[in-house]
Amino acid sequence: MSAMGSLLLVMLAATAPPADDGSLFQFQAEAGPHSVGLKVIEQYDYSRTYRRSVDELGRGFTGERARPLQTLIWYPAERTGRKPMTVREYASLLATETRFGSPRMSAKSKERIAGMGPALDTSLWAVRDAPALSGHFPVIIYAPGFSGVAWENADLCEYLASHGYVVIASPDMGATSREMTYDLQGIEAQARDILFLVGYAVSLADTDASKIGIIGYSWGGISNLFASARDTRIGALVSLDGSIRYSPGLVKEAGDIHPDRMTIPLLSFAQRDFSFEDEDRELTVEEKSGPNVLNLWTHGDLVDVHLFGMVHASLSSMAQRNEDTWWELLNVRPMMQGDYGRDDAMTGYAWMARYTLRFLDAYLQHDGEAMRFLKRTPVENGVPRHVLAVSYRAHVGTPPSSDAFRAEVGRRGFGELADVYASFKQQKADFVLPEAELETWATDLIDAEHLPEAIGVLKLNMNLYPESSSAHARLADAYARAGQRQMAIDNYKASLQKDPMNAFARRRLDELGSSVEAANSGRRPFR
Repeated sequence: MSAMGSLLLVMLAATAPPADDGSLFQFQAEAGPHSVGLKVIEQYDYSRTYRRSVDELGRGFTGERARPLQTLIWYPAERTGRKPMTVREYASLLATETRFGSPRMSAKSKERIAGMGPALDTSLWAVRDAPALSGHFPVIIYAPGFSGVAWENADLCEYLASHGYVVIASPDMGATSREMTYDLQGIEAQARDILFLVGYAVSLADTDASKIGIIGYSWGGISNLFASARDTRIGALVSLDGSIRYSPGLVKEAGDIHPDRMTIPLLSFAQRDFSFEDEDRELTVEEKSGPNVLNLWTHGDLVDVHLFGMVHASLSSMAQRNEDTWWELLNVRPMMQGDYGRDDAMTGYAWMARYTLRFLDAYLQHDGEAMRFLKRTPVENGVPRHVLAVSYRAHVGTPPSSDAFRAEVGRRGFGELADVYASFKQQKADFVLPEAELETWATDLIDAEHLPEAIGVLKLNMNLYPESSSAHARLADAYARAGQRQMAIDNYKASLQKDPMNAFARRRLDELGSSVEAANSGRRPFR
């Protein structure tokens, strides 16, 4: 069995008797001021093919082949007299996860439901299709664990919705099958699902697209890293014992995921006190061969929480309701340390939810009291002793990037372009501002009638790329638009010296020789 297999518990086929160590799971965190609604949307990502062209019998597939995404949306709702969802009703969604309009419960799904037998009639908070409250609420995308269901942490999702968030989730699926694959292709598939849901969330009437966070459990806690590295709309990241800890080799394999350049805040929960010795036993050489994401997370705030009474599976509320899971944890392959048991896992889960809410409030809602909560000790926040430990590490500096460069220039002024560039090179010797990017930036400045600023950018561009005919020609064009005729002529001539075949520079010189007005005729810079 791979290390991932040992870390992600498989639901057993046989139904075990209820464990006698503690009571059935009950969510202990306090509901927010809002009632909670739940919508189940059956939609496709038509940009991707999910079904093969032939079915399992080798015959041509005739149905919809686009990627199905059963989408669950928890949201602040108006109060109704209707009964809330039960665990059984959540479990019934398994029948239509990938078979919209043709429900069928797989043998594996039946086994999963059987394991939750004693809890199936437990009521949660969400009311199906309850009327939504008016307003615009921050968005949270929830990314499930390896092959997980969208509702594996329904309690956490409902809790956040009761406190004023719209929470959206879809199942964790492989690129072309319901089962996830432990490889880069699998991560990429879930990361694209996350980004699809971000785009979908932006289209909803009750969301605030300026406030988006992602929560990922286990495998979802590495896919959300990939998604947030590729979408700057994401403003907060939560990892529920995410695979960023267990699969750094896949981060390295991706090539374009750089934790040392990430600037968004990260809340990381870790199971029990998982030591370096445990890691050395559990993980393969390939899995360990990669960046330590948390150690490299220096340019974004990091809140690191260790949950002493919880193991990996107990960070899912539905796994905590599964008697087969607990039978394995406590009897077959004991993983609970010391005298921690089911009651401790329930307590830890409630505090995990509270810390998640405070983190999102602090970074998406800019709530000062929530930020103070994160920086206080657990005892000061009322956490019982021996439940968890927290460390808060504020970000240091800003990683050199083109966006950071623009922001620093905006702060210090365009007259400091050369000095800002020099400071960025000092921080990171291989920092580069591509010529095409600088020229595009200058074009946008010219279109917005910021000619002095555009000239500053193009002068930097010419200094960085002195042998480029285009760099001289674009600077000349900006000078001409600004009415600085001689400077324009000098730079058009320099452009021709670098490339005598530059017809644009030659034509512009001819025009400048006949009239200055021609140079200011509104032409866009040479492309």
